[in-house]
Amino acid sequence: MMINPLAPRPRLLGIATAVPSFVMDQADVARVTAELFGGSDTDFEKFVPVYANAAIKTRYSCVSLDWYTRAHGLQERNALFIENAVNLLEQAADRALLQAGLGRADVDAVVAVSTSGIATPSLDALIIERMQLRPDVERLPVFGLGCVGGVTGLARAGQMACSRPGTNVLLLVVELCGLTFRHQDRSKSNIIATALFGDGAAAAIIRSDAGVADRAPVITAWGEHTWPDTLGIMGWTVEDDGLGVLFSRSIPALIRRDYRPALDRFLQTNDLTLAAIDHFAIHPGGAKVVNALEESLGFEPGHLSDSRAILKAYGNMSAATVLFVLERILKEPGPPGQILLSSLGPGFTAGFLVLEAL
Repeated sequence: MMINPLAPRPRLLGIATAVPSFVMDQADVARVTAELFGGSDTDFEKFVPVYANAAIKTRYSCVSLDWYTRAHGLQERNALFIENAVNLLEQAADRALLQAGLGRADVDAVVAVSTSGIATPSLDALIIERMQLRPDVERLPVFGLGCVGGVTGLARAGQMACSRPGTNVLLLVVELCGLTFRHQDRSKSNIIATALFGDGAAAAIIRSDAGVADRAPVITAWGEHTWPDTLGIMGWTVEDDGLGVLFSRSIPALIRRDYRPALDRFLQTNDLTLAAIDHFAIHPGGAKVVNALEESLGFEPGHLSDSRAILKAYGNMSAATVLFVLERILKEPGPPGQILLSSLGPGFTAGFLVLEAL
């Protein structure tokens, strides 16, 4: 979708991130996982190089590394998810509001995105209660988008802001992927996930009206592409002891083959070209995914440096990750220009959004 140039345009007034207190070094994770799975029927030795090849140095977790060495049920995991998700979202929201020069009473709508836990009442209601937001705040909980949720959530927040000029929309994104690790699951996907997943949250403030500062970054276009016959490529399975990770080894090959045509169609629809994009805030699902994205886009290896830097410091935080990349780009010196946000998630779906920052 391209926004009507005559209508008020949604602008990003603030963006902030938050991570939990436990820091996990990749070498420590590899050691603990080897103790758990070594000598089992997984033939774990063949997975050892994954931890070094993941291009991740540290990640953050809402539980200690020792927690992962014991079995846990779905009820315990979900209780931890709700407690820590709300805490992190409150931190990120307050930072984003401060950056935007707003207070809690100024929030008019909340969009809450997450796929790594279940909350009913949903996270937006829990945040309204925790932060004592106004009782007339509009709510939009979004579940099931996985890694693409950060881009799609920002698009939905932009749509809400466009429909009601002057409305302050608070976007909240949180994923606690580490809590999904299941002690007894010897599958390849579960083991690979131990080398990739981290926990994190992000918040953003979006508003569209003439009173917004002209230099605030503006959302100019957004769109999605869902490939047919790809439902089994990525997602969760629901098991007795928690959510089981599902991702296919075919993802890098699909990206190399099909990502660029989908992106080109999005850009063409919105009167844009790849050459017009100054920065790329692309979700780094893993080192192989980043490599495949660079190859698909015709870039030299290492070109997606902001995505790689976030992956190295935080790992794959699913939907929240792309907003960490965007925050990093916006903090860099000099005018960012046009920024392309993109992620891939269950469906199998690509999300696209263009943000113009002067």
